[in-house]
Formats: sequence, structure tokens, C-alpha cells
Amino acid sequence: MKGLKDMYVQPWAYHQALYPVCYTQTPYCRASPPQCTCAFPPASHPGSQGKTDVSLTDHGPEPFTIDINRASRLNRNYRTTLWTGPHLQVTLMSINPGEDIGLEIHPVVDQFLRIEKGTGVVQMGKKKDQLDFVKTVHDDSAIMVPAGTWHNVVNTGNTPMKLYSIYAPPNHPFNTVDPSKADAAARMRQSGHEAGKEVRIGGKTPDEWIRYTEFLVNEGLEDVKRGINSTHILQEFILMGVLVGKGYSPEKAYETVEQWEKTGVSQLLQQSKKM
Repeated sequence: MKGLKDMYVQPWAYHQALYPVCYTQTPYCRASPPQCTCAFPPASHPGSQGKTDVSLTDHGPEPFTIDINRASRLNRNYRTTLWTGPHLQVTLMSINPGEDIGLEIHPVVDQFLRIEKGTGVVQMGKKKDQLDFVKTVHDDSAIMVPAGTWHNVVNTGNTPMKLYSIYAPPNHPFNTVDPSKADAAARMRQSGHEAGKEVRIGGKTPDEWIRYTEFLVNEGLEDVKRGINSTHILQEFILMGVLVGKGYSPEKAYETVEQWEKTGVSQLLQQSKKM
């Protein structure tokens, strides 16, 4: 009975008894081959104080809520995607003392970071070798990184820096887990995603975008067959592409632009149609 009692007094002992395979990797980590998935303690465990059992894995794009401060502090991976949708992504990060996120740039992605625990320095600038924005950050600091800005965050403290990051649109594949910075670098090299080079925009690769917009290509070819002039076709389908980039489905983008022409919302489209 003493061993059972100790499990309830010491939360880690309880979890270690349940999931011994993963305990060496991180506390509150469930064995889920091929890798462990970090999780909050089970709700039935006395040490959980009534909090629900929510795994630190990608819950997007379904409706979801979580104690983000607690999730950030529990995360021990360099990067763990927590929620990925079509327009936004939330990731958890843990930066070891003396390490940094790494100098990078996202040409078409705005980024928000919030430090939940730790002390460091954020650097930003329009040029890779000219990071003229330098600020000290600490618990509760929020960092806004505009698209097209070189940036880095360095952990200057003596404990792991815990933070979460929001990308709009998403910047990493769904359910990305990078246990270490070296693992993240290896993954990016393998996918061709080097610093300053985006291979995913809005969560899709270039080829995925081509397949996604195939409907518009086919409709454009039909307009060519009907003898519609090239100026009008280019105007319409460039506009549709812009709307897709704003989050419209290809079908909805097509319907919207067609309505602009038919209702006269866009007089220029009506004019080019008659050319």
C-alpha cells in the first residue's frame, strides 16, 4: 500500500507507473508509437486538480480550447504543433539555455510569439545582416514579427524558455513534432525548407496548391474554348486567385468574381467582357 500511496502523493510517480516507456523522454508522455505524445495528467489522477486530459498534439482544424500557459510549460519539444487550420497555426516551443530559435524569415507569414517562461533577446530587421530591432523579453512578453522580416529569439536565461507561436497562415506541416533544434533543421533540409525559402504557404506545398486550384484552371480553359478574350480571362482568374489566397475556396472565388461581373459591382470586368 505504501507504493500506491506514494503514487498519489507524487504525481510523477503515478505517471511513471502508467507509462514507463516514455517517462525518460518527458513527464506526462504517453507511449504512442513511433513517438511519444506529451499529455496533461489524467483527470482521474488526484494531482491533476480536475484539469482535463488533453494531449499535446495537433488538434486542428476542429474547435479546441486549452490552458495555453500550462501547455507551453509542459512541452519539452523544440517544436510541437498544437493546432493547424487553413489560415492559422499554433505551435509550442522549448528553447534550451544558450540556444536560439535560429535566424529566419517568413516572406508571406505574419508571426506572433508569447514567452510563458524564461528570459531572452529578440532581434528583427529587414536585412539578414542588419538586425536593428533588439529587445529583451521575459515572462508574458509578446512578440509580433511582420511577414518578410528576419528574426531570431535567443534564450539568455539558465532554464528552458517556454513559449508559443502563432503563424498566419500556417508555416509547418500538420502534426509537426521536432524533439530538438537539430531535428527541426534536419526535417527542413529534407523538405527543402531552408532559411528564407518557403516550401509551404498556407500549409500547402506548391504542388498541393496546383491541385487545389485545378477547378479554376479548368474553368479558365472552358472560357478560352468559348472565345472569351484573354484580357477578361486574365482579369477574372487573377482576381479569383487573390480571393483563394484570402481564404475563399476555388469554387466560392469563381462564384464571387462571376457575380461581380454580372451585377455590375465591377464595371471594368463588364467592359473587358465586351472587348
